[in-house]
Amino acid sequence: MLTDIDIAQGTPLLPVDDIASKLGIPAKYIEHYGSYKAKIDYNLLLKQEAKPDGKLILVTAINPTPAGEGKTTTTVGLGDALQQRGKKVVLALREPSLGPVFGIKGGAAGGGYAQVVPMEDLNLHFTGDIHAIGAANNLLAAMVDNHIYQGNELNLDPRKITWKRCVDMNDRQLRFLVDGLGGKVNGTPREDGFDITVASEVMAILCLARDLDDLKARCRRIVVGYTYDDKPVTAGELHAEGAMAALLKDALKPNLVQTLEHTPVFIHGGPFANIAHGCNSLMATRMALKLGDYVVTEAGFGADLGAEKFLDIKCRMGGLTPAAVVIVATVRALKFHGGAPKAELDTENLKALEQGLPNLLRHIDNITKRFGLPAVVAVNAFPTDTKAELELLDRRCRELGVNVALSEVWAKGGEGGLLLADEVLRIAEQPTQFTMTYENEESLEDKLNAVAKKIYGADGVDFTPAAQKELARLTALGFGGLPVCVAKTQYSFSDDPVKRGAPVGFRVTVRGLKVAAGAGFVVALTGEIMTMPGLPKSPAAQRIDVDSAGKISGLF
Repeated sequence: MLTDIDIAQGTPLLPVDDIASKLGIPAKYIEHYGSYKAKIDYNLLLKQEAKPDGKLILVTAINPTPAGEGKTTTTVGLGDALQQRGKKVVLALREPSLGPVFGIKGGAAGGGYAQVVPMEDLNLHFTGDIHAIGAANNLLAAMVDNHIYQGNELNLDPRKITWKRCVDMNDRQLRFLVDGLGGKVNGTPREDGFDITVASEVMAILCLARDLDDLKARCRRIVVGYTYDDKPVTAGELHAEGAMAALLKDALKPNLVQTLEHTPVFIHGGPFANIAHGCNSLMATRMALKLGDYVVTEAGFGADLGAEKFLDIKCRMGGLTPAAVVIVATVRALKFHGGAPKAELDTENLKALEQGLPNLLRHIDNITKRFGLPAVVAVNAFPTDTKAELELLDRRCRELGVNVALSEVWAKGGEGGLLLADEVLRIAEQPTQFTMTYENEESLEDKLNAVAKKIYGADGVDFTPAAQKELARLTALGFGGLPVCVAKTQYSFSDDPVKRGAPVGFRVTVRGLKVAAGAGFVVALTGEIMTMPGLPKSPAAQRIDVDSAGKISGLF
């Protein structure tokens, strides 16, 4: 059987100029990065402002399991299927982080015959956006410590610096450290730490900025720490925003590539959804909406994380309203949610499926009733799925008024997604009653309770004493009107990763809060979620190689 990288390397690609011509992009806005990828100048948006937007299709999923769901694969296959139906379609996706590529995933560009290419480039450096984000983040960190070393005019308390350095790698060794050792000439000793680059606020800023001026203004508002008398200190007070924006000016331009079937794809920005807001850039989404009649995008992990943040944060800030939502599920994953052991997922088990279905049904209820958006369930097909299992899944979804479409895009590409595409086209014409989970004027505590109760199914939120203190401080500083971004395990509706299915009778504990003033939201830390992941016992990096001709293997 061919691997994903075998399929990708064996498929001829069109020159990126041909992909751009499908969207009517003039040559002067195309900046080439080789033959098959390019950046598109954001000034193109200024020329397109008067054009009506296309229809925005959001792809989300059930809570992920070791069985796999195939959300990105479904997204890519849906785009190809819509193109086969004669629609002018654009995909808008996130950039893979090197951390998961060398950690567990080994790549993140779809799979089988529903992939974005060139997949090696996407997964390894691409056009350097994430490196630019890391450089801007670390420039600010260097300026913070240099300010203290040079006399500390702003009275920054080294014990209250909240800005961390970052690197785009899973490296648990860097979570907590002490730096500035070796005597006065080497800086002020203090506790410090690293985040993975995709968890940096700079990533969120790039993904939510409307233009270069907005990006610079957001960088200016970043809170890097607090003074000895608890006043916030910003990047603007350090005069860092200009240099940061200079490092980010090219990274702000969306990247254009293609699928195996030559559907245009914007790949831009890559915040994780369990520790950040989990959506590709607003810039790329807006550009796609002006250039295509249908824009297919995805949000990270399950709908309780990625879709909630897409709808409550990105749509709020960008003025977006999806026309339809696709919820990806597999029979195997639902059986796992129902308690079936991983080793037995290939065996028919209607009882486990029945017990796991509430996970999917709660996501459906959230999308259709809480957010007021039309939805379809895409069942990513496996050969081991039985007729009885598929009929049970179909019946239970229809009881909630949502149709099910079998997706075979992994094996068949766009052809395997035609039924899903037809259902998406149908529901995208239905009226929406889009309602967000909370209003801006609600308190931070009320917003977090709204997300926990309405989306997770929790009884409410509890705050540790440290979180309660920070809640009061952020409210007093005027940050209470910002949206909330919950850092939570992706594996459960709750903050406990072992609670599968659709748990009830639980409360969510917030152990910490921090303001991302530049991004424009407040992050709530729950459970044991880490902003710097670690590598597994057998990382994917051990299986990735390159031969003497430069051909890469091991990405999958």
